[in-house]
Amino acid sequence: MLIGKPKLRDALEAKAAELGFCAIGVARADAAPLAAARLRAWLDSGAHGDMLWMAETETRRGAPQGLWPEVKSVISLGMSYAPDGDPLALADAPDRGRISVYAQGADYHDVVKKALKALARWLVEEAGCDLKVFVDTAPVMEKPLAEAAGIGWQGKHTNLVSRSDGSWLFLGAIYTTLELGDDLPPDERHAMRCGSCTACLDACPTNAFPAPFRLDARRCISYLTIEHKGPIPEEFRAAIGNRIYGCDDCLAVCPWNRFASAARANQAFLPRAELAAPALADLLRLDDPGFRAVFAGSPIKRIGRNRMVRNAAIAAGNSGLAELVPVLESLVDDQDPVVAEAARWALSRLSSLSRSDGEERKVSAPLPAG
Repeated sequence: MLIGKPKLRDALEAKAAELGFCAIGVARADAAPLAAARLRAWLDSGAHGDMLWMAETETRRGAPQGLWPEVKSVISLGMSYAPDGDPLALADAPDRGRISVYAQGADYHDVVKKALKALARWLVEEAGCDLKVFVDTAPVMEKPLAEAAGIGWQGKHTNLVSRSDGSWLFLGAIYTTLELGDDLPPDERHAMRCGSCTACLDACPTNAFPAPFRLDARRCISYLTIEHKGPIPEEFRAAIGNRIYGCDDCLAVCPWNRFASAARANQAFLPRAELAAPALADLLRLDDPGFRAVFAGSPIKRIGRNRMVRNAAIAAGNSGLAELVPVLESLVDDQDPVVAEAARWALSRLSSLSRSDGEERKVSAPLPAG
């Protein structure tokens, strides 16, 4: 039976909660009018690095109507992955690789999209409309739209911050032809509540924020370890430390996280034991089948074995651990030249750290020329 108009919003919220979403907001499709110009300025600065698809999809990404002209309203949704513990706890564990909290459990693309599709089917049956659902991979400005829908605000680190869930939200969006009104009233835009705090900016290991609310992806560890396919620039390698997939530093230090609770997190995102604190030695030994086996069902699978081993080699070079030398030596002739170069750098770095520490550690592998 069709739900009466005044009850549609309440029913929508209840259904979203049933499907695992902890946040929901509704906005007009044109409720983020500055997003396109800000995207253009960011692209003009070259801060997107080699994420060329950002420029290729600019028109569709800049505004919902650019992707789907028929859209009238946007339903923004958030699903929590708040961690139960300190996301930075492995900073002092040099033999372990640090994986960003969001990637330690199930692939959020699969989990969030499945819930979005279920919510979309329900909405079509109840309200009668056309719609499209999106999770991350589509050219959608999820964060400005979520801010316009009142879920949270874009912090100085450019990520969304929620008063109830801190920095730990996966975002999804439903574009729909539903007109806003009494049956589906729009939410108020969320005010920016960062105040004078600069904790996120100060925490960045590579100074990836040239100014508040601006990110230079080319300096960001998440970009360098996930999106960047070539050799990681040497100027950033020491600062990467033992981070092998992403970086949580700017998110983890946000004071609003004190209101976030792991009890609100979707259970699908609980850390898998093998991803919570993987040994660098094990990661360095991965071949393609081994990589696929370890990271099946994880968002990490998309970067492939070579980038993961490259990242692990950089972390090994920063570890100061002589016991990683043999496995690094086995990689200096790797079929992937980027992996081989990272292994040679790591051996050189370990040799340098050994000398500076006054320790006698034999590093016998070939070192980089020059």
